[in-house]
Amino acid sequence: MTEVMSAAVRALEKAGAGFGDVRTEDRRAFVVRVANEQIQSVNEVHRRGWGIRAFVDGAWGYASGTSGRSTDAVQAARKAVAIARRGAAAGVPPSKLRKMPSTAITLEPKVRIEPRDVAGEEKVAAAMEVCRSEKRQEVANTNASYADSDWTFELANTWGACLKWREVRIRIAGQAVAGEGDRRESAFDFRDGTAGWELVKALDLAAFGRGLAQEAVEMLGAAKPPAGLMSVVTDPGVSGLLAHEVMGHASEGDEIVKKRSFLTDQVGKKVGSALVSMYDDGTYPGAHGSIPFDAEGTPAHKTTVIDRGIYRGFLHSLETSGVLKARPTGNGRAQDFGRRVWVRMTNTYFGAGRDKKDEIVEETKSGVLTRKWISGMEDPVGGSFQAVT
Repeated sequence: MTEVMSAAVRALEKAGAGFGDVRTEDRRAFVVRVANEQIQSVNEVHRRGWGIRAFVDGAWGYASGTSGRSTDAVQAARKAVAIARRGAAAGVPPSKLRKMPSTAITLEPKVRIEPRDVAGEEKVAAAMEVCRSEKRQEVANTNASYADSDWTFELANTWGACLKWREVRIRIAGQAVAGEGDRRESAFDFRDGTAGWELVKALDLAAFGRGLAQEAVEMLGAAKPPAGLMSVVTDPGVSGLLAHEVMGHASEGDEIVKKRSFLTDQVGKKVGSALVSMYDDGTYPGAHGSIPFDAEGTPAHKTTVIDRGIYRGFLHSLETSGVLKARPTGNGRAQDFGRRVWVRMTNTYFGAGRDKKDEIVEETKSGVLTRKWISGMEDPVGGSFQAVT
């Protein structure tokens, strides 16, 4: 624990916080964008700072900064406590916390080739190879990008926790836009994960780019899908989108506390076929959403959301687990050190079934088969969702 963090924790305790924590972040990122075999941008980013939370009489106070001086962190800790006290005095609906055991641990990511040890020129060349491979006569625009991030977190709280961990992520993506007359169609895809440069080395970049070009050209001759109510056989990507948008967001504990979810009173009830089980798993090896700990220091967890068609429960932060008398699930997430903690998913997916795709298609008399998702939108209140495929 750094002296800045130690000083802030002591200040929180001295100022009378019922609970408080300090989280420092050191974030580095490298991003490349190319289009039509021309470099559009190369950015290297380094951002460092800390966020302090205080919980007093059921209300939160937040403060953040980028200073490396202990005196500034102490002042911010006192400010967070004062803000929490004002919130409690103003009649903010009181909340509760679920106390977690104190731990002291340091974790390093399981990365074979550190992206920070790879030259920037090599990263640019990888994106350029994808972009170059998308080129063919029918393709009007070729695009590709590469990004990696290396985040180091430290967290200490008034319960005695002292944690340090790193998260390394990498992504390479491409997009080809084909044209014929006035019609334009695009194909987009990516590969990413909590991994190092080995993810890029294992990918045939040229084949990846050519595949996008072929898909975009094929889309020029595609017919519009039928409209109306029908059966849909979803590929794993769209199935994941369905899990995320429909059941995932509606299972987030802050939506449940606010009664803004159609799943609020559904625990123990049937919500789907007995063939369906669904999980949120922050421990899934190599997945993009995997984390050692959430932003509150709770270890990542595999949470069963649906068990053979029966809805089993919600995703939680320390706060929502306290309010709803449940166990924290490691879903307290913050965008960065200057933002508040919300309940958000990690890796949300349906469990694998026994049937093969071809068998399902053969048994489905009519309907459509999805092959790839592009985007989605949730409606946790109504339970509907939008998927663009």
